[in-house]
Amino acid sequence: MFHKVIAATALTALTTSAAFAAGHCADGKTLTDGTLTIATGNPAYYPWVMDDAPESGKGFEAAVAYAVAEEMGFAAEKVTWARSSFDQAIQPGPKDFDFNLQQFSITEEREKMVDFSSAYYAAPMAILASADAKGTAATVDALKGLKWGAMGGTTAVPVLMDAIGPNDMPLLYGDNADVTAAMQAGQIDAALFDLPTALYLSAVVVEGSAVIGQFPADRTENPDRFGLLLEEGNPLKACVDEAIASLTETGKLAAIEAEWLQETTGVPLIK
Repeated sequence: MFHKVIAATALTALTTSAAFAAGHCADGKTLTDGTLTIATGNPAYYPWVMDDAPESGKGFEAAVAYAVAEEMGFAAEKVTWARSSFDQAIQPGPKDFDFNLQQFSITEEREKMVDFSSAYYAAPMAILASADAKGTAATVDALKGLKWGAMGGTTAVPVLMDAIGPNDMPLLYGDNADVTAAMQAGQIDAALFDLPTALYLSAVVVEGSAVIGQFPADRTENPDRFGLLLEEGNPLKACVDEAIASLTETGKLAAIEAEWLQETTGVPLIK
């Protein structure tokens, strides 16, 4: 009898797993039966989506989207892409997508209006270096000698002091705009930001700067966590969460992150 119970339990687990893999979890729950509609920004930016072409599967979030779709039982040809602005997506009400990903941080305020999946990414702290300092090696010893700036009262300050311990006390500023202005004026060599912000500032705001290193997410206190955004009450959420859990457990999610947010951007882990 004992062996029969074990066998029955194992069979149930296998049946559940097979049903999930076959996409049965999502049956009748997508906007269009048999098709998964995924939205991203308009436009969508590097390194999250390469060349504003999510259908290529290239870029961190494009790759995550197709990996989640596959776990849910949707082949690439069964994925349809939609576009939305960031602000439009986080508003309450009906959505024209099954889920949307464009670096949405999971917050209590937003969860009152929409649903989020479990996190697919935790944004680590990264170092933005000025044009003069961007050749600095991504090692703690090399980074200690830089002139640092930080926004006072944020988690960047304790991370900086604990992880790097600069030779000179960092200059503190009122907001991130002041930090970047100080870098542009040559007052500081480097500052800590979350990786997405650092990549944006380097590409758009601080001319000649570079993101020269990043800390593992577990070295960052309360990192921003990104989730797939769904319409509030969407029954598809359980399927999406199960897909992300599977990708996490198998290491596929970590491999996608390594490919698109470390290798592609050239931002090494700090040693």
